[in-house]
Amino acid sequence: MYIKVKVFPKAKKEELKKINKEGNCFEIRVKEKAEKNLANTRVLELLSEYFEINKKDISIINGHHHSVKLLRIRDGVL
Repeated sequence: MYIKVKVFPKAKKEELKKINKEGNCFEIRVKEKAEKNLANTRVLELLSEYFEINKKDISIINGHHHSVKLLRIRDGVL
């Protein structure tokens, strides 16, 4: 399963918001800075909690250094 994520680093409050009904587009606000992979790591943690899966089952496919990211959830996990 692929999901699209728009990340807002350095937010005052963490928030994960689903944008569409299909559940494959999210807006995520994290307190961490977009430095040293801190924000990306926190995004993966929040999504693993949301989907109730292991963090290792989610990977960033595209957008490591951009605010819009394409992530992949390993097949058979959901």
